[in-house]
Amino acid sequence: MSRTQVQTPEAPQPLAGAPYAQAVAWGELVFTSGQIPVDPETNELIEGDAATQTRQVLANVDAVLRAGGSGLDKVLKTTVFLADLADWPAMNDVYRELVGEALPARSAVQVGLPAGVKVEIEAVGHR
Repeated sequence: MSRTQVQTPEAPQPLAGAPYAQAVAWGELVFTSGQIPVDPETNELIEGDAATQTRQVLANVDAVLRAGGSGLDKVLKTTVFLADLADWPAMNDVYRELVGEALPARSAVQVGLPAGVKVEIEAVGHR
């Protein structure tokens, strides 16, 4: 097995000089870095409520997973980071809509997030 760095212009690029990949593929698994609500075309933070931000975050997660040969439909595990657990219901409604019936294992925790971001999500997908 070999370790492969996954990179796609369809998701936000790591901050200049930041030492991380959008994802790493290893064997049949793809491990994404945490994705935040940044529009990959403009590199601008998506403002708005937790539902709006979750929609962009999951689009970014899906783009990175697809670049690694996976996708939201093949996710085994996610970790959801929320700036405020009060946003859990809004995040959860969008998550349910976009992840679909093949529900992965999931953890959700409240943490400090940068730049006013309400949601960050990382995933492990099967390819």
